[in-house]
Amino acid sequence: MGSEDMEKVPGSGQRQGRLTLVLGLATLIATFGSSFQYGYNVASVNSPAPFMKEFYNQTFSSRTGQYISDSILLMLWSFTVSLFPLGGFVGSLLVAPLVNKFGRKGTLLLNNILSIIPALMMGISEVGHSFEIIIVARFLIGICAGLSSSVVPMYLGEMSPRNLRGAIGVAPQLLITIGILMAQIFGIRSILGNHKGWPVLLAVTGIPAVLQLVFLPFFPESPRYCLIQKGDVEKAREGLKRLRGCEEVEEEIEEMRLEDQSEKAEGQLAVLNLCSFRPLRWQLISVIAMNMGQQLSGINAVYYYADSMYSSAGVEETSVQYVTVGTGAVNVAMTFLAALIVDALGRRILLLTGFGICCLSCAVLTVALKFQTTISWMPYLSIVCVIIFVIGHAIGPSPIPYVVTTEMFRQSSRPAAFMVAGSVHWLSNFTVGLIFPYLEKGLGPFSFVIFGAICLVTLLYIYFIVPETKNKTFLEVSEMMAKKNRQEVPSDSKEIHNLNPALHILAEKEAMAITKL
Repeated sequence: MGSEDMEKVPGSGQRQGRLTLVLGLATLIATFGSSFQYGYNVASVNSPAPFMKEFYNQTFSSRTGQYISDSILLMLWSFTVSLFPLGGFVGSLLVAPLVNKFGRKGTLLLNNILSIIPALMMGISEVGHSFEIIIVARFLIGICAGLSSSVVPMYLGEMSPRNLRGAIGVAPQLLITIGILMAQIFGIRSILGNHKGWPVLLAVTGIPAVLQLVFLPFFPESPRYCLIQKGDVEKAREGLKRLRGCEEVEEEIEEMRLEDQSEKAEGQLAVLNLCSFRPLRWQLISVIAMNMGQQLSGINAVYYYADSMYSSAGVEETSVQYVTVGTGAVNVAMTFLAALIVDALGRRILLLTGFGICCLSCAVLTVALKFQTTISWMPYLSIVCVIIFVIGHAIGPSPIPYVVTTEMFRQSSRPAAFMVAGSVHWLSNFTVGLIFPYLEKGLGPFSFVIFGAICLVTLLYIYFIVPETKNKTFLEVSEMMAKKNRQEVPSDSKEIHNLNPALHILAEKEAMAITKL
């Protein structure tokens, strides 16, 4: 397979990569072993919640001779649910040191070894007559999810050709939604969401981890990590040849060398350096804004309300779980659609469209919930709003921030950027879970006014600040953002790059010198 199998990217003068078998399988193994676990653990405790609470009560009773009070049981269950995102926050703090020391692939393998332990703990909790095991295991599996939610997009983004970076970057979110859907399916009462099946339902999360441990070692480490951070050009070249399915990879090797040269003045940036580094100021603010908007948009609140809205619309209690599965299927379908169109339409249009749909859905949902007991058709409008909100979130706010985070930062700052993005992601998730019950109690349906306002503010920020990054090299995105950071970059830097790489390196060094002044 030679260079004739690759097309030109329009207007770029660069070759366009294909989705080869090795790249496709690496994407599948990385996302199924990690992202699928993340999504599965988000939803795995929802359906068996009544049976797990009963187990908590019976275990306590067997020890003390009395049952847990409602308030203590509620607190224990809140701990069980909320320790997952709290563990995710802790895991996100480990991203930068681990990926810099062990690499992207090495960190994923280490993470999966660790994730098997809590899976076994949850599986034996009933036999061991200990609900404390479940609580600790949820925290540990949250740490693993926090790591994987940042490392997988980083690994795939660094391996992908630029014209496929969007579609492959959406793959982790697609597998997250599939994980949620599978947890909803397994959680059906007639399958595992029952008195006897719930320990198995929780333990299933260990299976993807085992499969990734078996198969991922056969795939390459990130070529960019090998060349830029480890200085191993041959390993990077061999990895690229396998991923691209051809021998003509020198153009990408040269691009990595250019990036390496332009970053030598910066060195490897830690989180504190990143937060104070002016040339990356707007990139960092943008990542924070998108991740806060993603988690504070109200998606978790919509899912919280979903069952009650289905019941209000006349859906029988025994059928609500099937409608929930249907909503999960819509989420998967729309995320898959986002993967198909993100490299054609771009990142900005999907983000803007998604947040716009979520904002309008929140406004209409507020009215529908307010009048659902007085106007007969309002419950049906509520269900429509939920489905439309899920569609809007799935095509933009859910998957695209991971893609943009990869593309906005170069090799020296990317681990620290994902560490910040992951921390904001999980803290925002934890905050919504913590305060939403109080918002719902105090404001009722008007709590969605707040979520709608957050969606609107995020939309406006993206419209005015976040650039389109599709089909751009990491250097080209850096040059676009340099203007927002008031960093002087020669206006003809792209032409210089195309004409003479050495001159491009010189231009980058001059730009850095100007920045320091």
